[in-house]
Amino acid sequence: MTGNDRAPHPAAGRRSVVGMDTRGEVREFLASRRARITPEQAGLPSFGGLRRVEGLRRAEVAILAGVSPDYYTRLERGNLSGVSDSVLDAIAGALRLDEAERSHLYDLARAANTTPRTRRRPAKPQIRPGVRSLLDAMTDAPAFVRNGRLDILAANPLGQALYSPAFAGEAPPVNLARFCFLDPAADTFYPEWDTSAETTVALLRTEAGRDPYSKDLSDLIGELATRSDEFRTRWAAHNVRLHHTGVKQFRHPVVGRLDLAFEAMPLPADPGLTLTAYSAEAGTPAHDGLRLLASWAATTVTTH
Repeated sequence: MTGNDRAPHPAAGRRSVVGMDTRGEVREFLASRRARITPEQAGLPSFGGLRRVEGLRRAEVAILAGVSPDYYTRLERGNLSGVSDSVLDAIAGALRLDEAERSHLYDLARAANTTPRTRRRPAKPQIRPGVRSLLDAMTDAPAFVRNGRLDILAANPLGQALYSPAFAGEAPPVNLARFCFLDPAADTFYPEWDTSAETTVALLRTEAGRDPYSKDLSDLIGELATRSDEFRTRWAAHNVRLHHTGVKQFRHPVVGRLDLAFEAMPLPADPGLTLTAYSAEAGTPAHDGLRLLASWAATTVTTH
């Protein structure tokens, strides 16, 4: 169930996320990754007995990374100022970080060496005419362009038809995170709601590492944490994800179940924007469903 079905705890939610404290982000991320690895998994001797910490101790991570315990403790307390790439690589290896987690650690390190005063404020993204033409040319595939906070900034008619429950409940730009956690229609629209929720939070957590000083992103996270217990619980897990390809499940109110392959492609000329397109293999129920959706969209949906 989505988090708006439970009583919110506003103060707790906002204290935990608003402001995007970089040192706190580093501390909690590294501690959470350390907690999931046992000495046996890391190839370290276990001497039995009761351990006071879950997972590896800081000193054990330091041994695995080839740094002093004092230095690693300083890093885990959030002080990544001046840390070298070689040390980051060693820590990533010691903590067995995957590609998304490794990238997130580097993003946190960059943020630690950049202040809001020295960081240039990015311009509001604009959808270039060439991108709009590309979307319109994709007549057989639902497609849309989103930013890092999961706002849909442009969509072709089939993309708008696919996400019609989200477009029905919110003025543009539609935000997929707000829809997932705050709109009751999301429970039906996403038959695998837990998976969609985990992915949504992981994408926002990844974006927060890339752009910790974004007020728009911080405001969205604060809103979701205040209004949704489900979001707040998942946010505290510090999971991140790269979301480039895969299969996503939908239960559309008009055409029913759709299991669609997706490709999410960053737009190099438009930093921060991603084009996502869905497809289905010919002869499958999902392919038939897309054709039915296209017929419905041709007579119902107004281009967004």
